[in-house]
Amino acid sequence: RERIPSEILIENEEDMTMKNLLLSAAIGDIAGMPYEFEGRTKRYDAVNLLYPENTYTDDTVCAFACADALLHDIDMAESLRNRGRADFSRGFGGMFARWLIAKEIQPPYNSFGNGSAMRVSAAGFMAKSEAECIDLATRTALPTHDHPEGVKGAVATALAIYYGMNGNGKGFVSEHVLEKYYPDWAALTYEAIKPAYRFDATCQQTVPAALICFLESQDYADCLKLAIALGGDADTLAAISGPMAYAFYKTMPEELIANAKAKLPEWMLEVNEELDHYVNQ
Repeated sequence: RERIPSEILIENEEDMTMKNLLLSAAIGDIAGMPYEFEGRTKRYDAVNLLYPENTYTDDTVCAFACADALLHDIDMAESLRNRGRADFSRGFGGMFARWLIAKEIQPPYNSFGNGSAMRVSAAGFMAKSEAECIDLATRTALPTHDHPEGVKGAVATALAIYYGMNGNGKGFVSEHVLEKYYPDWAALTYEAIKPAYRFDATCQQTVPAALICFLESQDYADCLKLAIALGGDADTLAAISGPMAYAFYKTMPEELIANAKAKLPEWMLEVNEELDHYVNQ
């Protein structure tokens, strides 16, 4: 696979109003869920994005909780805590789970886990400027992931989405996100990182890998399959790279949208519609 040159952009004279923005993260999470832990695979052709028993995990809960907070000016920590506690069986990481079950909201715990990147997509879609994108992304990270690498992972992810939404090419995203925030990864290709890539829940190993999956993808579904077939933190890699791909390609398969809508609770579907309205107004 060769990285698509920056001059190749999506050009469409038709109405490009985008819907189901937040679903782009949930679909990645849902599709990757069966390929975590013992289900991991390095075989691209073995990945089934509509595996019958797939469902959403903590990635989606947190992404929608952050979107809800940004849309309705709710305290970010409060939103994450309330939504997480109400859906606690979704596979939250150990430190975050302990933060959730504490009697009161606890201070951030200096995490640089990839949880900050998996939940940030609303910031990239909502932002009206680069500065606002960085601010919103930082706000989603700070309640728990206040380590510089945790914040950086959220910001880098959100900026890739923001740039895609605003018509920038892959070369631009590579230069202004991958090269700027993860320079050690800038010259690497998907085929170069795949053989040795293993499960790693840090932003440092997840976000640049997700960026490479997006940069080398051909469409939204291809991006998800590339992310899952790395054989790492499959649902999170797909939840991070999926919104980048949707922001750039402007389209997702209808069957993936329908599958996600059938499996998400009503409050998430409402937040999904509210985000669409905010972005398209």
